[in-house]
This record gives sequence, structure tokens and C-alpha cells, in this order.
Amino acid sequence: MRSRTANRSGIVIRRRVTPAGDIIVTLLTPQGKLKAVARGGVKGPLSSSLNLFHHVGVQVYQGPHNDLASVKQAVLEGALPTLAEPERYAFAHLMAEFADALFQEGEFSEQAFDLFAASLRGVAHQPDPEWVALVMSYKLLGLAGVIPQTARCARCGAPEPQHPDPLGGQLLCGKCAALPPHPPAVLDFLRNAVRRTVRANFEQPVPVAERPQLWRALEKFVSVQIGGVQSWRQLVPSGAPVVG
Repeated sequence: MRSRTANRSGIVIRRRVTPAGDIIVTLLTPQGKLKAVARGGVKGPLSSSLNLFHHVGVQVYQGPHNDLASVKQAVLEGALPTLAEPERYAFAHLMAEFADALFQEGEFSEQAFDLFAASLRGVAHQPDPEWVALVMSYKLLGLAGVIPQTARCARCGAPEPQHPDPLGGQLLCGKCAALPPHPPAVLDFLRNAVRRTVRANFEQPVPVAERPQLWRALEKFVSVQIGGVQSWRQLVPSGAPVVG
């Protein structure tokens, strides 16, 4: 493989500092996911630019024998400082880790980048960041083509299931279920969130008291179908995520 230099613009969705002081970042760009390393970045001028959730323009170089590209330059193109607020940070971190798990390195998806960028803006600016995170998580699932079964029971295939599936995060019929049915608002969201527009979903928020059911369903489904998302620990264990 020939040496190459490339310019990319993307959002930092993962950042890790190594013991040697390097910064390893993952960017979600319109061209797909990009992983790169800033050598000695902690003590250099790149440190302030390559922060989580920052929108940056980077110049990367990849030599013929290097698996990981090197960041040579980084310019901050945009930041959302309100994401540092405790009531917003957990949701933003979940969205970043979610996007990292859903979309593969080198996978082209301008639509994924646009939807994720809109997710962060919503979490940063909307008065109900929890609802933004729920809606956009399901929309990202739909974009990735990983959609929960809601029209038929996940076990026997019976139509119009209404009960939670505690193992797979989908829906079960009354005969297969051990738990009571979801409330109407939760059922409506699970069945229609992916097909409805983002605006339509925002206009029909599920009551706060019923949202833990959506979080648990999403956590179980993603754990089974995708795996690798750890941020649920901040949102799901108590049964109720942090509310902004």
C-alpha cells in the first residue's frame, strides 16, 4: 500500500490516552469511521482539538506498513460546550459509543454522520436531552438496518405483541410473556419510531415515568444484536435514566 495523506472532517466519538502520551481517536466522518493516533498529542497542540464530541478537520498520514493513521494536523471546526453538563454528558456519551458500535471503520455513510451530528446538537440544546437520545438511538438503529421485531411475537410469531421481551428487547405476545404489557405510549413508540420522522417523534414524547421501559428494551436489543456498548451502566441499572 502506498503512503498517503488525506484530509478529513469529522466528530470525535472515542478518545483514549496511552501511557506514552499518545491520543488515539475515532472520528465519525461523512466518508465513514476513521481511527488515528496523535503521537505525543497530550503535550502538543493537538490535545485541545481532539476532545470528545469536537467537530474537527484533520490531516492524517498512513505509511505503507502502518495499520493506524497518524494525525498530523487538527483544526477545531465546532464544539458543543453544553455537552459537558452532567444532565447532558451521559446521553452524548451513549450516542457516541452507540455510533461507534453501529458503523464500521471505512464504511461510507454520509447519512449516518448527519444523523449523529444532529443527535449531538439535540442533546446539547433541547430542554429534554433524554428524549432526544431515545429518539435518535432508534433512528440510528433504523439507519443501520438493525430494527427490533414489533409486528409479531419474537418467539412464536403471533401478531400484534404487546409485552416486553426481557431477554431480547423485542415484543412478545401474551402467551409467551411473563411481564405485563407495555403502556400504549411505549408500544406506539416501539412500533413507529423508526418509520416516523425525527420531528414527529419529538412532538409525541413518551411520559418520563414510562421511559425506563424504552431504555431497557433498547439496552437488551443492542446487547444481543450488536454488543459492545457500556454506557448503559450510567442510564439503565436503576431502571430510570438521568433526566435533564
